[in-house]
Amino acid sequence: MSTRMRLWVLLAGGLGTAVLYLLACRALPAFGGAWHPYGDRAVDAALARHTANTVSSVNFDQRALDTLGEESILFGSVLGTVVLLRQTRDEDRRPPRPVPVAPQVRRYALLALPVTLLIGLYVVAHGQLSPGGGFQGGVVVATSLHLLYIAVDYRALERIRPVGRYEVADAAGEAGYLLLGAAALLTGAAFLTNFLPWGTFNTLASGGTVPLLNAAIGVEVAAGVVVLLARFLDQAVEIEEEPRDAGTEGTA
Repeated sequence: MSTRMRLWVLLAGGLGTAVLYLLACRALPAFGGAWHPYGDRAVDAALARHTANTVSSVNFDQRALDTLGEESILFGSVLGTVVLLRQTRDEDRRPPRPVPVAPQVRRYALLALPVTLLIGLYVVAHGQLSPGGGFQGGVVVATSLHLLYIAVDYRALERIRPVGRYEVADAAGEAGYLLLGAAALLTGAAFLTNFLPWGTFNTLASGGTVPLLNAAIGVEVAAGVVVLLARFLDQAVEIEEEPRDAGTEGTA
């Protein structure tokens, strides 16, 4: 196929997509109106499956396949970062030097660390009941660990952050989501169908597979963010100019 033909195909596809997008926008409910067909159906489905947080019901039940795609984007980003920023054989790795920390910063960070960690775990655990969930809680958990870097130094962070284990946890979170989706196939249902008992409404065990998928996301996001920050924080590149050959200096 020639370059000109490819451009025509691209133009036709883009034009068709634009027409469908405009038609879809024209069929949307009016802003501020009382008719919300998607929202009403989403709320009804969430309540029917004993999930108090409608957003989590949409993310991990009604559109769980979309969430798998979002999770896979983060997983792919972490994997690419690990491959690109890995230490090669000819790299010289020197331990970072400790830097003095202001006493006020040290006290605040050490006090905030356990509180932030607890909040992050709470947000993950209650994702099916209240605003939040695995994505938000996972980021908070990963952030709490790095408060030790602010309070003490980088070596203190390294002691509680074995990167290899977090890489395994990142993969386990991604695999856990996939395995829960595949388990639905064993019951004769579709992939990622909510096949578990829905439990008692507004309790931690409610929602069927929603809390489990939410927990898998929490593990994957927390571990993934830790690995990403670890790879970037480990990079300290110094470029040195090679000395010019004295014999060729001044020659054309």
